[in-house]
Amino acid sequence: MRYIFLILAILCIISGIGLIYWVNRRRFYRRNVAGLETFSSYESSLFTRFLEHLGKWLAYALIILSIPLWGIYSSEKKRIERKQQKIENSTLEISNK
Repeated sequence: MRYIFLILAILCIISGIGLIYWVNRRRFYRRNVAGLETFSSYESSLFTRFLEHLGKWLAYALIILSIPLWGIYSSEKKRIERKQQKIENSTLEISNK
């Protein structure tokens, strides 16, 4: 169960970074020789920029979401290790008696 949180955290980080990369790459290749972004119409300019802003916010949310997921994974890992150590200690006490 704890590995699900680790996998989700890694997927969130990778998809967030990938989304930021994709948006920035689109912006880069839309520039002309003068360094200005070119669009076919005003409406496409508004729509494209709106979607890119949403994509960036989604990417930032995914990256921030990965932090608590990673924390849940590490706390579960520590809890399981403590539980195993208790079992080993109780087994050693029983065998010493």
